[in-house]
Amino acid sequence: MDTGTGTGRGTDADAAGSGGTGDAREAAGTADDGTGAGIDADWTGLPRGLLRLRRFVLAATVPVLSAGLGALLWFTAGPVWALFAVPPVLLGGWGWWLLERNWRSWRYAERADDLLISRGVLWRELTVVPYGRMQLVEVTSGPLERHFGLASVQLHTAAAATDARIPGLLPSEAARLRDRLTELGQARSAGL
Repeated sequence: MDTGTGTGRGTDADAAGSGGTGDAREAAGTADDGTGAGIDADWTGLPRGLLRLRRFVLAATVPVLSAGLGALLWFTAGPVWALFAVPPVLLGGWGWWLLERNWRSWRYAERADDLLISRGVLWRELTVVPYGRMQLVEVTSGPLERHFGLASVQLHTAAAATDARIPGLLPSEAARLRDRLTELGQARSAGL
């Protein structure tokens, strides 16, 4: 088996980690892996820049789409129908809050034999990637990510469906993680 994925029902406190407001949150403790047995790991949260990036995208798209919908309804159906452009703005405000909850749920932990990635608010997902099964570790950074000073680490295994990704890392942390995972992957696969 290349990687294991399980879901658990962690609490908001588990998902939030330490709840600090610094750039990188760290939480140590256990995460429920869905079987009831906690996993001891030194969890690392994602930088706050990822939350800023996602909120920027939300703030840039919702008003434009809402204004376009309002104008279309105004000219085709009349001014009263243009009021249907207001609910997307309200949903955007709710999305602002949901983005923070989602950001707090993402965390990862490096253990002796594998990398753990935990995410999700309602449906908790825990991905376990054994170092010996990794085939490729990529660091990518698109235009928006570069603008916000972020990069993502993509882990490829033999099974394409079990590839894992850690978004929104600082470039220095992404490079460190890439180098460490590559080194551990080579050491573990040499024994196979």
